[in-house]
Formats: sequence, C-alpha cells, structure tokens
Amino acid sequence: MERSEFFLPQAGRRIQAPRHSAARFSIGEVVRHKLFDFRGVVFDIDPVFANSDEWYEAIPEEVRPNRDQPFYHLMAENEESSYIAYVSQQNLMTDLDGGPVDHPGIGQLFGAFADGRYSLHRSLRH
Repeated sequence: MERSEFFLPQAGRRIQAPRHSAARFSIGEVVRHKLFDFRGVVFDIDPVFANSDEWYEAIPEEVRPNRDQPFYHLMAENEESSYIAYVSQQNLMTDLDGGPVDHPGIGQLFGAFADGRYSLHRSLRH
C-alpha cells in the first residue's frame, strides 16, 4: 500500500497515512459511540490516528483502537455536557435517534439539520 508522510504539529510527530483511505462517515453526519453513551456531529476526519502519543497511550489497552483507520473529530454531547471528541471509526455507528445534536459550536460550521445530518455552511465548502 502506498503511503504519504507529513508532519502534524497537533500530534507533534510525523504521520504516515495511506494515499487512499475510505471513511465510513462524512462531515455533517450524526454518529453514536459504540461503547460510551454519547453522540455527535462529524466536523473533521483524519485518514489515520493523528493525535499525540500521550493521548493514545492514555486509552486503556483493552479498548485502545488500531491507529491505522480513520479518526473523527466530533462536536459531541451526552446527558451532562457538550464537548469535542476524537473517535476511531471502529467505535462509531450511525445514530438512529434521528434528532439534532445540542452542541454550542454547531452553528459556526453547519446550517440546516435534515435526514440525520447537518449541511456544512456554503462558505466552508470547497
């Protein structure tokens, strides 16, 4: 498999990623975590794990995901709060609740909510 390499300041290291990667979910889609009780809106996708090694090592080994899969940035919510989450593809599934997500940042990136997803503001599309 052909791979690309680049330095990612947020991770503080060089990242190797496949030249072609298939994300199961898309920007604006509402998803749910398979193991923990939260849901969120996808606002960015990394083709492979692109966070810090410290963040990765803090995940208990028995539930630590493989690095070589898409990871999603979510505007997430649970019953207590709203926050930003970084989740592996293997730990996400389509949200079947069908309702909007109550996160204060949604309006900055997204417009209307319909059919289980948000539309990205036209000015942010390329």
